[in-house]
Amino acid sequence: MSLKKQAISGVKWNFIQQLSVQAINFAVQIVLARLLMPEMFGLIAMVIVFVSIGASLMDSGMTSSIIRTKEPDQLDYSTVFVTNLIVSFAIYILIYLGAPYIAAFYNQEVLTDIIRLLSISFVIRAFVAVHVAKLTKEMNFKLQMQLQIPASIISGAVGIAMAYMGYGVWSLVWMNLVQAFVFAIQNWIFIPWRPSLVFNKKRFIYHFNFGYKLTISGLIDTIYNDLYRIVIGKSFSPTQVGYFNQAETMRLFPVQQISTVMGKVTYPFFAKIKTDERLKEAYKITMKLVLFVVIPVMLFLIVIAREGFLFVFGEHWLSAVPYFQILALASIIRPISSYNLNILKVKGRSDLFLKVEIIKKIVGLMALVVGYQFGVMGLVISLTSVSFLWTLINMHYCGVLINYKVFEQIKDIAHLFIFGIVSLAAAHWFKKQFLFNLDSLFWIIFLVGIVYVTIYITLVLLLDRALIKQVMEAIRNV
Repeated sequence: MSLKKQAISGVKWNFIQQLSVQAINFAVQIVLARLLMPEMFGLIAMVIVFVSIGASLMDSGMTSSIIRTKEPDQLDYSTVFVTNLIVSFAIYILIYLGAPYIAAFYNQEVLTDIIRLLSISFVIRAFVAVHVAKLTKEMNFKLQMQLQIPASIISGAVGIAMAYMGYGVWSLVWMNLVQAFVFAIQNWIFIPWRPSLVFNKKRFIYHFNFGYKLTISGLIDTIYNDLYRIVIGKSFSPTQVGYFNQAETMRLFPVQQISTVMGKVTYPFFAKIKTDERLKEAYKITMKLVLFVVIPVMLFLIVIAREGFLFVFGEHWLSAVPYFQILALASIIRPISSYNLNILKVKGRSDLFLKVEIIKKIVGLMALVVGYQFGVMGLVISLTSVSFLWTLINMHYCGVLINYKVFEQIKDIAHLFIFGIVSLAAAHWFKKQFLFNLDSLFWIIFLVGIVYVTIYITLVLLLDRALIKQVMEAIRNV
């Protein structure tokens, strides 16, 4: 199979996987949001950072090194597997011992048992991290989809059943654990690869030298992203954390699916492109195709945010709407940053990747301190504002490597933002003028969506037919 067809097939199956899995997760989230109160989600959000840190340290960026390695062999895979396993157990012991101190920090005694149980999930995932990396290296996203869907269905059913029976926050904990366990069991059943219990120092050093910089970068990013939940949890209430977390989850939900799909496919795809000129062209087309979808989706969700939250989650989640509307702006540019960072990785510049993350997080911490002075809304605004600055930083460093300057990148995508904003203004005007007396939330969402999509597609058809041709070609190839 040619590289182009392999990438398109990867996009198709990865998209189906993400769409199916996230549709299941979203349906589960809706049911749980109606069965559980916001503070229960807030308690999980307070400790999820420690689980994320454990997962980042467990992998040490070594699976990313495997994906970019031209022809990894059994010794490479096994060395990384053994490393992941040892590190995961060591990190879990540290988290287990530190759990009471974390609970004392938040003044929430129940968090001790929650974090000790929830953290087992990254230990379980250590057993299959290499399996997943191997499938990604081979761009076998169809099998990944077939393994993810049953795990999501079974864990979702467990979570809903426990919530219905009154287990409260523990339904969320066990849902995460069951998902990790079922996914791991399937990987060992359906993927024929088995590790050899060997450890090669030379291979370890090779993968670690590339991966540890990505790990530090990921660790900085994880801590910073969850720092907002930590600050809100410490200074405010679990309920406020719940509102913020739900807004953050919902604003990431649509764009994360696209970013995850394209990120997982473009990394191995970009890694196989040999010239900077072809890499630049592939990156440019990918970015435009993704933004063609992301911009209208996120701006439409901003327009109907209040109706959407009422329709999906119920009235007790309305306080999350303003947070969602502001955070959704940052989601629009998220794919740009993701693909810029993928360029750094495929060029082998994990050192530059780390440097960029440090610069961004220093700026981010300054913004967080300023935003904190104005409460939760100030934090939300600071998080959104700094995301735009980060994107410019990513664009600069990526552009230097493939001769694609920031101004040139902005010029290639600016018109799509203009189309989206014009469509947003028209849809908002339509809602205010003609739908103010309509009682049905469904029909408000549906009619505003029709207006938005019609105007947006019309503008693209009239002013960027080349993009439409690229979209149609991508659809035909799928």
